[in-house]
Amino acid sequence: MPKPALSLFLTLATLGLAACDKTHETYPISGQQCGPEDPVKTLDAADCNLPLPPI
Repeated sequence: MPKPALSLFLTLATLGLAACDKTHETYPISGQQCGPEDPVKTLDAADCNLPLPPI
């Protein structure tokens, strides 16, 4: 992988991993405060399975 492409990949990977921080108490896009009973607090990546289209 060329050096500029590797740098871009590592930068994007770092930003992507930083967005996965579960310690924030706000929604990532709207910035609204999460409530104590908010169902998104218990979501995990395994809950976001997308169905595969039929072949």
